[in-house]
Amino acid sequence: MKRTLTDDERRLWAAAIRAVRPLRPGVGPSEPPPLTPPSASEDKDSLPRKLLEQRRPPRPGSGPAPVLAPLPRRDKQRLARGHSPIDARLDLHGMTQAQAHASLLAFVRNAQAAGARIALVITGTGSRAADGERGVLRRQVPLWLDLPEFRRYVLGLGTANIAHGGAGALYVRLRGKRV
Repeated sequence: MKRTLTDDERRLWAAAIRAVRPLRPGVGPSEPPPLTPPSASEDKDSLPRKLLEQRRPPRPGSGPAPVLAPLPRRDKQRLARGHSPIDARLDLHGMTQAQAHASLLAFVRNAQAAGARIALVITGTGSRAADGERGVLRRQVPLWLDLPEFRRYVLGLGTANIAHGGAGALYVRLRGKRV
């Protein structure tokens, strides 16, 4: 027995297919179905997060940022075994967050300009803080690399092999040099 979709499910489906584009022109619907606004009685917490994000107006001049891809398993294996070279290295030990951010941005710019494909960024594991968390830079660097200012240089990242620093280091895959 088939069931009918609820209004929430219909809105969620409409939001999901809004960004879908056909592989070939002329295939599929020419206009996605309009997204009906939720009724006033609906609580915002009951709507799925993606649906709420779809309703936010886009920032002016901001296109969708490319997604950072995880480093492929084979690439990580080749790096760990020494079959692929690490083209550039940066050690952030002993830096403040502001110093580390500025150094990281300058480093990825220069590494890309020099034609580097894989870089090793060493954050260290950090000391244990009062809240039990370890390593501010260890947590922050992946978040920074996901920022729009880094996206033009970075394709993806992954945790380094134990021989290159393990959890205290990252392999960063850089985009090709821009002409």
